[in-house]
Amino acid sequence: MGGCFSDLEGGKQAIGGVQERPTDVNNGGQNDAVQLFYTSRGLHPLFTQLELSLSASNLFDSDITSKSDPMAVVFAKRDGKLEELGRTEVILNCLNPAWINKITVAFQFEMVQPLIFQVYDVDTRYHNVPLKTLNLKDQDFLGETNCVLSEIVTKHSRTLTLNLHRRNGTRRVRNLGTITIHAEESVASRSGVEIAFRCSKLDNKDLFSKSDPFLRISRITESGGFVPICKTEVIDNDLNPIWKPVCLSMQQFGSKDNPLIIECFDFNSNGNHDLIGKLQKSVADLEKLCMEKSGAHFVFPSSRHGRDKVLKGQLFVDQFHEKEQFSFVDYISSGFELNFMVAVDFTASNGDPQRRNSLHYIDPSGRLNSYQKAIMEVGEVIQFYDSDKRFPAWGFGGRINNVVSHCFNLNGSASSSEVEGVEGVEGIMAAYSSAIHNFSLAGPTLFGQVINKAAEIAGESISHHNKYYVLLIITDGVLTDIQETTDALVRASDLPLSILIVGVGGADFTQMEILDADNGCRLESSTGRVATRDIVQFVPMRQVQSGQISVVEALLEELPGQFLSYVRCRDIKPSNFPSSSAPPAPPHTSASCSVNTESFAS
Repeated sequence: MGGCFSDLEGGKQAIGGVQERPTDVNNGGQNDAVQLFYTSRGLHPLFTQLELSLSASNLFDSDITSKSDPMAVVFAKRDGKLEELGRTEVILNCLNPAWINKITVAFQFEMVQPLIFQVYDVDTRYHNVPLKTLNLKDQDFLGETNCVLSEIVTKHSRTLTLNLHRRNGTRRVRNLGTITIHAEESVASRSGVEIAFRCSKLDNKDLFSKSDPFLRISRITESGGFVPICKTEVIDNDLNPIWKPVCLSMQQFGSKDNPLIIECFDFNSNGNHDLIGKLQKSVADLEKLCMEKSGAHFVFPSSRHGRDKVLKGQLFVDQFHEKEQFSFVDYISSGFELNFMVAVDFTASNGDPQRRNSLHYIDPSGRLNSYQKAIMEVGEVIQFYDSDKRFPAWGFGGRINNVVSHCFNLNGSASSSEVEGVEGVEGIMAAYSSAIHNFSLAGPTLFGQVINKAAEIAGESISHHNKYYVLLIITDGVLTDIQETTDALVRASDLPLSILIVGVGGADFTQMEILDADNGCRLESSTGRVATRDIVQFVPMRQVQSGQISVVEALLEELPGQFLSYVRCRDIKPSNFPSSSAPPAPPHTSASCSVNTESFAS
């Protein structure tokens, strides 16, 4: 079972049952922030949100000394072009993968929606590389197939199995295996559970050490098949493992009475994980185990038609909490305010503004330069979400009165007050044009001061519990103060603040990808402090302007998740959803198993 990375450590990570991204949008489904933006403009598409579960059988083995490490990628074909909807995790050394990560797609019954499914063997050279940044051209192509979404939906079981073939459509040169797609309608529900599992006296499957156990939880479908919904992390060399809590939404398990299959495996790096034991329990059964402080014995399937062998190993539920999950829109509609701040790069690397090849050249004919395009395209989105439509607008790396400043007001004001911001996108454009004529470009490229200024403003409002800030940095190039910037970001990770970096021009933005922390590793300061959460998102405008990605979806991809991670860790609830205290635990119930309405974002 693979994780976010294609290496051994990635293969040991938990998937599907952790609060990674409260509104994860690595797929073709719109998150609620995007949907709210579109519906506010009178766009009300009739669609049903579907989740696609993928598995494959008998994949072609492209590796010599091991088996392929497959990842599936799903595309929609629109106007003759392929648009990527999402990627599964990588599963190590496996020719029959059942991926856990789902692909969300909006099914519009009045439209023909062609889908392309491709499977790749992720090359070992790209270990530790985040999935979303993997260049598919660098991976080994294992096969593809296609269908129309309605073909899946109209099947009685909503399951379709297709043969994989080469890109040119040749199907009989070699057996490339099959891929199976199962579609289920997304369930809109705020209900979820947080469960902490442990086991005792597991069978040892290793000869010279102890087993390395992990749990895989699957939901049984109406047709009798099963769909994996999460797995825990791997615990090395332990027959009495205690796992981190998993968080399951009702969308994953359906209802508390739906049967779940819980399998315990011994992890092997070659992909042949040994089954230690399995059992079948519903969420309601797991709650009962917690309340009664009892365990459930694993069984091992009989190789013949006899009875399954009951094992000494037991599964225990140490914690069971029912929680209420609030969405990004729940907060925004309850009056939670988003406030945006803008910072523009005035360093000399942008080129002399008087020359046409400069990113800051203002064309008398009215043609927009790279920064103006970014301000206009980004501004339409952020203006919609900003409560008062007033933006503190700063420049950095510019020379003012012969002194280089790394945080100055674009409108020339000496005030540092938040209320001194400019009004709307037009105000940003006017202040930017004025600043280009009044200030000269200098350098170097330093983010630290504008991040600290934004953090200062966000920190002043932390007691209000109804404000969240987003700093938009538009830049062309390479950072000079990467460590200072990292330190500032780590400090700011405790505040109601996200930082959106938009790259203009054709520079190497590798550093921005590092700050984005999409590799799952949180930033660490020079003093060793680790960021409380990921607060950075990077968007290259060249991909937006080339049509590779939508500016709306690119900008809002991570913001809801970052916002929710902040309110979740502080247990801040929407104002129109009053907190309800947990009922007193009955005498036989452990407090850790109480049912309550704590919020966790999903």
